[in-house]
Amino acid sequence: MGRDVNLNRLAVFVALVRAGSFTAAAVQLGMTKAMVSQHLLRLERELGITLIVRSTRRMALTEAGAAFHADCVPLLEQAEAAIERVGTQRSTPTGTLRLTTSTDYGTAVLAPALAEFRRLHPLLHVDLVINDQINDLIAERFDMAVRIGWLRDSSLRATRLGGFRQFVMASPAYLVEHGTPRRPEDLSVHGWIAMSALATPLRWTFTRGRTRRIVRMRQVMQANNAAAIRGLVLAGAGVSVLPDYLAEDDIRAGRLQVLLPQYHLLEGGIHAVYPDPQPPAKVRAFIDFMRDRLAKR
Repeated sequence: MGRDVNLNRLAVFVALVRAGSFTAAAVQLGMTKAMVSQHLLRLERELGITLIVRSTRRMALTEAGAAFHADCVPLLEQAEAAIERVGTQRSTPTGTLRLTTSTDYGTAVLAPALAEFRRLHPLLHVDLVINDQINDLIAERFDMAVRIGWLRDSSLRATRLGGFRQFVMASPAYLVEHGTPRRPEDLSVHGWIAMSALATPLRWTFTRGRTRRIVRMRQVMQANNAAAIRGLVLAGAGVSVLPDYLAEDDIRAGRLQVLLPQYHLLEGGIHAVYPDPQPPAKVRAFIDFMRDRLAKR
């Protein structure tokens, strides 16, 4: 029988007991006195028991009605508290923000950004997972991922946070020993450190105005993430492509030199990817924070 009970009628019943009369309850609930009476009658019919006895002037709980009321009050209070907690998560960044990104971007950019974001939202906990795999956000219970480069087709939602440029780089020591390339074609005789995670790690397209030049490199080493490639280039092991966010400090300090600056490589995107069609406040706040932060770079 309980499976057939309309739970909305519980709130009307509790409000009626609290108000002490059908007239007062109708005013509090914003409905007519007849509607309050109908809700009570249907609730009693659904339960198969009388909850309130009433006359033209007064009403009183039955023994069963008093016991049922005592059970309903905490039930409704818990429901209201649950709704309020959900509303808080919708409007205020709280709980734990669990996110993932690549090793190089997580270490160089996301970790310091999260430290600042956490200072702005002290009620929030952060769980950052960095690796070079494409995590299953739903199965692994991630709120979001920050993905670098070019997105694959998926059913997930994505928001662009910003972009990054790619540069061909070498250490000054390498260039002293092997010479500085002047044209894209010159790179084919240099030792290339390949990013093995790319679909075509040895084939690169250079643009200058309307001119496009495609060059195939000669691989001497390879690595599976940009941080490792940066270390190899810094050590003078060869030439490679690095993203601006990973090499800016090295360029300023003179540890790395940009080659062929008059040519451009394809720019990549930085995206927030998330499974929730209505993301909670913690996700929306971090997306806004990162978009503003990257715009100021």
